[in-house]
Amino acid sequence: MIRWLRTFDTPSRAPRFGLALAGVTAIISGVSVFVNGSAVRAFDDPVVFTTLKNGVATVVLLSLALTAVKGPWAGRPRTWIGLVALGVIGGSVPFILFFTGLSEVTAPGAAVIHKTLFLWVALLAVVFLRERIGALQIAALVILLASQLLIQSPAGVGWGSGETMIAIATAFWAVEVIVAKRLLADTPAPVAAAARMGFGLLLLVGFLAATGGLSGMGTMSAEQWAWVLGTGLLLSGYVATWYAALKRAPASAVTAILTLGAPITAALQLMSAGQLPAPTIALGYGISLLSALTLAWLAVRGQPRAATVTQPAVQV
Repeated sequence: MIRWLRTFDTPSRAPRFGLALAGVTAIISGVSVFVNGSAVRAFDDPVVFTTLKNGVATVVLLSLALTAVKGPWAGRPRTWIGLVALGVIGGSVPFILFFTGLSEVTAPGAAVIHKTLFLWVALLAVVFLRERIGALQIAALVILLASQLLIQSPAGVGWGSGETMIAIATAFWAVEVIVAKRLLADTPAPVAAAARMGFGLLLLVGFLAATGGLSGMGTMSAEQWAWVLGTGLLLSGYVATWYAALKRAPASAVTAILTLGAPITAALQLMSAGQLPAPTIALGYGISLLSALTLAWLAVRGQPRAATVTQPAVQV
């Protein structure tokens, strides 16, 4: 598998390969959200579920990092500080904030806030990563935002402590993309992915220990452990492909493509219920697809042929 990937993962093809990986990430995300929607209902405490799921993903990603990185790798102290930061701002604090906020608000309210992630990443990428966004990209981003509002209308969404926590979690994840993109310039993607989940897991376990949440793990059923294993494997695939995509392609384009996970989730939900989407929602999904593909095409067109250099010893 790794040898086969090497034929596509070359400096001249890196942006295209990265965007293709982002498409794989979107597929995994769409399936994962659908599966997690059922899995989380099997647990009394969503943070316990998240911690265990992240634990499975950490084991998988650590194994991937050990097998994929050939030869010694030792990051600078500054790099390790950044890797720990990924665990804080990406793999722990926002999970606690998001799921705690989700318990206080309606799902539509949470979706409206979280779906703006790609917009904040694009703004931060211009300022901190110096990604160039022209008039066409701005137009595509605005249309993509409008499509998200068609899919999930903000009408009737209020604002309280729950919405505030979800907004802060979304901001954390936007900053994580920028930090990860900088670190991935000289850090193997599997190492960064494993650090994000590993250091985050330590903080999540500490949070549960402080709040007494660890006590319920010993009485979990076989069904609950099956949910943990399945969703943990999906999460490991999501993080691995996402970080590999960020290493090779512009952050704004990668994040925009991730919005394509929503139509996949919706399709799975409709199939399970035997229903068809409302015309407005179907239109929103269609516009979202066209906007994300346009951003991907503009990102590839604007990249020099050998703009992104990957480390040949690192494969995902």
